[in-house]
Amino acid sequence: MKIRIFDTTLRDGEQAPGFSMNLAEKIRLALQLENLGVDIIEAGFPAASLDDFSAVQKIAKTLQKTEVCGLSRAVDSDIKATADAVQEAKSPRLHLFIATSEIHLKYKLKKTQEEILAMIADKVRLAKSMCPYITFSPEDATRTDDEFLSKACSTAILAGADTINIPDTVGYAVPQEFERLLKFLLKNVPNAENINWATHCHNDLGLAVANSLAGVCGGANEIQCTINGAGERAGNAALEEVVMAIKTRADFYQYTTNINTSEIFHTSQLLTNITGQRVQSNKAIIGKNAFAHESGIHQDGILKNRTTYEIMTPESVGIREHEIILGKHSGRSALKNHLTKLGYELTDDELQKVFIEFKAMADKNKNITDQDLDCLMGGGKLKNQNKWQLSNYDFNSKNSQLAIAKLTLKNIKTGQEFSQEKTGTGMVDAAFQCIEEICGKHGELSNYHIDSVDNGLNSQAIVYLDLKTKEGQTFAGKASDTDIIKASILAYLSVIDKIDK
Repeated sequence: MKIRIFDTTLRDGEQAPGFSMNLAEKIRLALQLENLGVDIIEAGFPAASLDDFSAVQKIAKTLQKTEVCGLSRAVDSDIKATADAVQEAKSPRLHLFIATSEIHLKYKLKKTQEEILAMIADKVRLAKSMCPYITFSPEDATRTDDEFLSKACSTAILAGADTINIPDTVGYAVPQEFERLLKFLLKNVPNAENINWATHCHNDLGLAVANSLAGVCGGANEIQCTINGAGERAGNAALEEVVMAIKTRADFYQYTTNINTSEIFHTSQLLTNITGQRVQSNKAIIGKNAFAHESGIHQDGILKNRTTYEIMTPESVGIREHEIILGKHSGRSALKNHLTKLGYELTDDELQKVFIEFKAMADKNKNITDQDLDCLMGGGKLKNQNKWQLSNYDFNSKNSQLAIAKLTLKNIKTGQEFSQEKTGTGMVDAAFQCIEEICGKHGELSNYHIDSVDNGLNSQAIVYLDLKTKEGQTFAGKASDTDIIKASILAYLSVIDKIDK
């Protein structure tokens, strides 16, 4: 049986703090998701804002193969906005949700079960009249009474729903319960065999992937998930994990997907580069340590036969470890060709800017890896896309004395340069004070950490930081350079640019 993969990174994933994306970033990720082979992309929540509407509409027009979906509340204006946004998609889909649990009915909606059933019938019927494909979700399904949930699903099907999605909205279910629930619904809902059944599991108890797979065992043929498990609170079921579980344990599940698994790692890296939100080192499938072996016993086994301690190969998910392709003697054509293979499309002007940065990187590193190139593309190197550009910097720090930073920033829009000198407890602190003096204080730094592509002395330092605004929004920044201080400055400028937009 073929399991359909419904990716909601651009909707549920983007709702998580620090995961907001601009239009260009959403288009870029959507194109990569299509390249990955997902069946359906939930591109956003069109009624939430004009920006969301425009993004969903643009993605619907751009994608050639993938179904494009928009989320909608059970509100007439939401339904119309969503239908309008997705109408030019190859296969437009509207995802309508109404809460059904007693908790939501009593405290959030303040409605009776009878009123909810009437709403489902009315709003699904309206949605069906505006959009050819309708997915219906009874929100908080796993805390809903079985009999009422069955009635809600039956009502949606009679009104025209093509897919019923069963959300574990707060990550409350355990796998045995979730499988039983799907089996119950498929047995007790009239015409259940004539529609698609999907799962949407959150990870509050760390069971999102397990529940999604249990749902498939219970009869679901579609999994809603996100890249890197991004999403509200603890996140959603991770696409890379459910897909590789189905592929690696085909002997047990006996299902397939349309996912091109060799694109998984690049898609994960792209999301990280766009948002600045990295995954933990021991993250399954795509973490830095997922295919690393330090134990002597493990290393001995791997050297004799990789299957002793690896149940899948790095190559199967697109990790090309130590693949050296480019160096300081490579030209623009070779660089452009390789970046195209990695999913980056550049204009001639953008290529020229990136080529200069590439040459500087290649002078420091004899060999350039795919990971180096991902850092290059995600590190704020296309300076014409940002408001502020680093023109010059200088630091002075001796022993235990305070550090002194001198920064000059150029406003790209006006061409003006601004200089500032500040003293701080360290070089990064002093540099950030200079930035705040020139650009204004946009919020409080809530997270700052450094990673590297490899262990070499000239490795690219990757700086991640989060800035929390007075309004409570969290914006993420990321930049890379062999100079940690420079990478920190560029990361701070990148997050300011996001806030100002």
